[in-house]
Amino acid sequence: MLKITPRRKRWLKLTSARWQRRVLFVAGGLVVGAAAVALAELADQAQLAFNWLLSKSRYASLIVTPAGFALSVYLTQRFFPNAQGSGIPQAIAARHLSDSRARSPLVSLRVAIGKIVLTLLGLLCGASVGREGPTVQVGASIMFALGRLSPRRQPGLILAGAAAGVAAAFNTPLAGIVFGIEEMSRAFETRTSSLVIATVIAAGLTSLALMGNYAYFGSTPMALGKGIDWLAVPVCGVIGGAAGGLFSRILITMARGLPGAVGRAIKRQPLPFALACGLAVAICGLASGDTVYGTGYAQVKAALETGTPLPADFGVLKFLATTFAAISGIPGGIFAPSLAVGAGIGANVASLFQQAPLAPIMLLGMVAYFAGVVQAPITAFVIVTEMTDNHAMVVPLMTASLIAYGTSKLVCEEGLYHALAKGFVAKAETTAEPKPVAAPG
Repeated sequence: MLKITPRRKRWLKLTSARWQRRVLFVAGGLVVGAAAVALAELADQAQLAFNWLLSKSRYASLIVTPAGFALSVYLTQRFFPNAQGSGIPQAIAARHLSDSRARSPLVSLRVAIGKIVLTLLGLLCGASVGREGPTVQVGASIMFALGRLSPRRQPGLILAGAAAGVAAAFNTPLAGIVFGIEEMSRAFETRTSSLVIATVIAAGLTSLALMGNYAYFGSTPMALGKGIDWLAVPVCGVIGGAAGGLFSRILITMARGLPGAVGRAIKRQPLPFALACGLAVAICGLASGDTVYGTGYAQVKAALETGTPLPADFGVLKFLATTFAAISGIPGGIFAPSLAVGAGIGANVASLFQQAPLAPIMLLGMVAYFAGVVQAPITAFVIVTEMTDNHAMVVPLMTASLIAYGTSKLVCEEGLYHALAKGFVAKAETTAEPKPVAAPG
């Protein structure tokens, strides 16, 4: 009979712990993938419902959109604090915190449920928001909740959940990994790298099993021509990067609070402010011919696949609608709307190059504006390449992304998500601090 020595006993215990950890990460990836698919399907239905309302009356948005914004902010503040915005800053903040009690308000199942419900509410009332950023917070929350079931601390769970959320939301596994490295952690922990990749794979396989293999924006095989067409690369890089940096600067300024009476009024009266933002979005929607509501996914995909230019004012109006939605305080992401804004910028730039194909320059606009907003150039060109299944444009997309990143830094020195995360970290640390005990007597 095999004798169990103390050394063998320690080895068996260690091996068992390793397998428990692997199972935890993979199982979490499967759950995150299923949640991402469910949110994607429900988001599509919410947008269809709003489009049905518009088919009955275009002007219904003047009532439904402001009322929906106000209701969303009320529910967020009353029942789901820390669910506002895209959710990525909350996930980043949770990674920076070491106290589990401080992390819980940022990445909990309660927040995840609120994030899903209120993101759908935003799309149901025509907000220019996306579901991909919220999926990151949902994924981080799911993994954090699973980690609490483990008897031992499991580092890397929030990072893995966030990366899996991106991978499953866009069907872009490589972009999920790059996002985890570049944006969520700004460094990769060696001991958790394989587990993060395993989680991303599990989430990606779940998405594939439930939705099939697809490119998010369809297949766009066209590439830039020779000669003057390549001037579109720096043009899109500079314009997209500047616009993305401006968007980020507006959001950071609003999050930190405007100075003076206006800032104090917004802070005291969040519901009227949300109502005003919703009205502004509805006006943008009416001015655009009902094209800037929601994610912008359908409009951009149709333009890429058919080569039909987007309306000349699409990029500007989508920028305004997304800005108003983002500063209003409602839950909702900026990934898909940012790509739509970039597509509008690319379509405008393409009008300067009459002989060039439209789709490649739209892709340049998308990657440039997205890189300008998130200031994560590698994630930007990887995600656009994977979403459009266009590997012929890798070098131009990479170049435009780097130019946009540099331009954006001139307009907004701080990266959007990390700048917003600082506010959540400071709030969590203040809340978690023990109250001083009064001295007797």
